[in-house]
Amino acid sequence: MTKKFKSIKESQLTITELMLPSNSNFSGKIHGGYILNLMDQIAFACASKHSANYCVTASVNKVDFLNPIEVGELVTLKASVNYTGRTSMVVGLRVESENIRTGETKHCNSSYFTMVAKDSNGISTPVPGLILTNKQEIRRFTRSIVRQSEGKNRTSRFSSNVFKTDDYIKLLKESNSKIELKN
Repeated sequence: MTKKFKSIKESQLTITELMLPSNSNFSGKIHGGYILNLMDQIAFACASKHSANYCVTASVNKVDFLNPIEVGELVTLKASVNYTGRTSMVVGLRVESENIRTGETKHCNSSYFTMVAKDSNGISTPVPGLILTNKQEIRRFTRSIVRQSEGKNRTSRFSSNVFKTDDYIKLLKESNSKIELKN
């Protein structure tokens, strides 16, 4: 029987991988797409472990590549379920690299993957809730609620049927654009 609630620690995962030349560009930096692939894999594993179901990626919230990752460095990815909805989970990810010779570590990026649990027929299925045990966990859970709300607002504000060009034209005046409206 599936648990009704789980602690965050029950599904947390960490993986570390050596960065090889086959995943780099011509300047010896690891491709961002390769890192995104690793992030998606650990988000899947973390969400699947929490939900005890196959999970799919529904969305990725902002990925900023803060520091480059070099060939020969160890990359550590940490994943934790920060939020649970009815059938979805927000998995928080942190990516760090470590220079093996110097021991120097760098924060490379953080991101949030929304994962949806699926049953054996591919239908979205309920997930266990989270047991929040400290202020940090409460902060992360509520931040996900606010991020969801802001995301819905952002989407509707710019949909073609409600967008009003005149409300935003002033934003373009100092941008690197040239407006040539044709009626």
